[in-house]
Amino acid sequence: MNFKPLGKRVLVKRTEVEQKTASGIILVDSAKEKPNTAVVKAVGSEVKELKEGDTIVFEQYRGTEFTLDGEDYLVLDIENIIGVM
Repeated sequence: MNFKPLGKRVLVKRTEVEQKTASGIILVDSAKEKPNTAVVKAVGSEVKELKEGDTIVFEQYRGTEFTLDGEDYLVLDIENIIGVM
């Protein structure tokens, strides 16, 4: 991968979560919310708290989504990350 986030930004890949209703019905992608956990793939030069491979929790509806080499990624500002798991 040839992407390095700048400054206080982090490149992450969302974790996949299978969602079911209480009665066991599996929800299709269009009906479920995107997870707010992800794995860190790259960090900017000003980010000292995180490293590649960390699993993070971030604020819902934050970041910039894009596709790189056929994979979906998200770039987050460090301020939008709630914590590390």
